[in-house]
Amino acid sequence: MTHTEFTFNIYKTNFYGQTWEAENTKAVVVLVHGMGEHSSRYNHVAKKLNENNISLVAFDHFGHGKTSGKRGHNPSFEAVLESITKTIEKAKELFPNKPIFLYGHSMGGNAVINYTLTKNHNLKGTIATSPFLKLAFQPPAIKLALGKLLQKIAPSITMGNELDANDMSRDKTEVKKYINDPLVHHKISPNFSLTFIDSGKWAIDNATNLKTPMYLLHGTGDKIIDHKGTQEFANKSDKATLKLYKGGYHELQNDLCKDEMLQDIVDWLNSQL
Repeated sequence: MTHTEFTFNIYKTNFYGQTWEAENTKAVVVLVHGMGEHSSRYNHVAKKLNENNISLVAFDHFGHGKTSGKRGHNPSFEAVLESITKTIEKAKELFPNKPIFLYGHSMGGNAVINYTLTKNHNLKGTIATSPFLKLAFQPPAIKLALGKLLQKIAPSITMGNELDANDMSRDKTEVKKYINDPLVHHKISPNFSLTFIDSGKWAIDNATNLKTPMYLLHGTGDKIIDHKGTQEFANKSDKATLKLYKGGYHELQNDLCKDEMLQDIVDWLNSQL
């Protein structure tokens, strides 16, 4: 397991990226993390993949982790998809002629699903855990109305993201790590909230157009993102496979079922290879 770092620049933003290289790479996973977090929270995911000869390439979103920019803000949804393209290009440069998979969690799950549906690519497959397709709670109506107004007049303004750390995992140790992580933040601008709500609905409505194998994983106890939205997407596509974890919370990779879930991902990746 060899760890290296890299950077790239788009939209006047300096992006932080990192790679965990397996000893004998047979495939590469490009990771897209969730709202308010960062790619370094996936060290244990990288370790599991590396043990199975799969390398991992990841980056921190606009305004997240070690990437520059106002916390919790991006220029546009299209800019987020472009940052994924740049990371895929980096993966191809580092690991030429190896099959590439996308893997996104929560907000990143929404991004990889929309990327797979809308972009020209030669991805071998896509994994989405707890994908932000449909919220499990209804944001206050006044906050949504304010967000839509601010998106027009002050799109970079940020508000609290309404997330409760206790809803991340049933493992209290993981919750404590999340709370104490200095790179985790709770800011969100309309360009991350409203556009992802809209693009999540669009993805469900267009699931029948999916042409790439996709593995969807979601916990039935998720209080942040509704697993029924993920079910609806899967039911509409013959290319999507869904695994539900009974009682699982939002961060399956950090939940009580994490060992089972990570093995399920490895098994699915191997089945596609």
